Amino acid sequence: MSPLVVLPTYQEADNVREVLARIRAAAPDAHILVVDDGSPDGTADLADEVGAALGQIEVLRRPAKSGLGPSYRAGFAWGIERGHDVLVEMDADLSHDPDVLPRLIGAVGEGGADLAIGSRYVPGGAVPGWPVRRRMLSQWGNRYIGVMLRMPVRDATAGFRAYRTTIVEKVGLDRVRADGYGFQIEMAYEVTKAGGTIVEVPITFRDRLRGESKMAPNIVSEALWLVTRWGVRDRLRRLRRRH
Repeated sequence: MSPLVVLPTYQEADNVREVLARIRAAAPDAHILVVDDGSPDGTADLADEVGAALGQIEVLRRPAKSGLGPSYRAGFAWGIERGHDVLVEMDADLSHDPDVLPRLIGAVGEGGADLAIGSRYVPGGAVPGWPVRRRMLSQWGNRYIGVMLRMPVRDATAGFRAYRTTIVEKVGLDRVRADGYGFQIEMAYEVTKAGGTIVEVPITFRDRLRGESKMAPNIVSEALWLVTRWGVRDRLRRLRRRH
């Protein structure tokens, strides 16, 4: 197997050294691609330094901040061109534990899944430190996604996951247009429609300790609007087919 870990970054100078070192320790055979959106704090240069020391780390420099969706599409396309058969996505802020990487990669490799999601909401998953209101909003949001899209996934917004490259090619990166949470949801939805197998691996998600969150309210609003639009569209299509 040849896994590629795609790590989007923007202003992650405080975290990039540690996260790269921990990824390398947890998955020594994996290649790592840092997709940096023109961080003014020198994140890309620091990643290059770590890559020179540890090996198998590349930096894809993009001119400006464009969001998670475009970063992952660029990173996945890079990995497909170079023959990687597993594509992993994770955050650079250490909210995703690199020690889970072997389980996610293994679920796609030996386990045979097309998509393995690091899930907060299956037995064994956790979000320590979250207030009840935040946890309930996230859980109910994911339930809404599951009902609207008829998708049996407990944590469709999770950003720690591994894909079999063949399912990404089948879905077609050019067809996936959403950003932020919407990108995660749309990818899982397209994998489901393509007949792919999805498994959820329990993880503990922890909020970042250093740096500033990049999540904005408009990203959540975009995701909910997209889910509603997709769900209504698909219901109308099913009704038309019946008539």
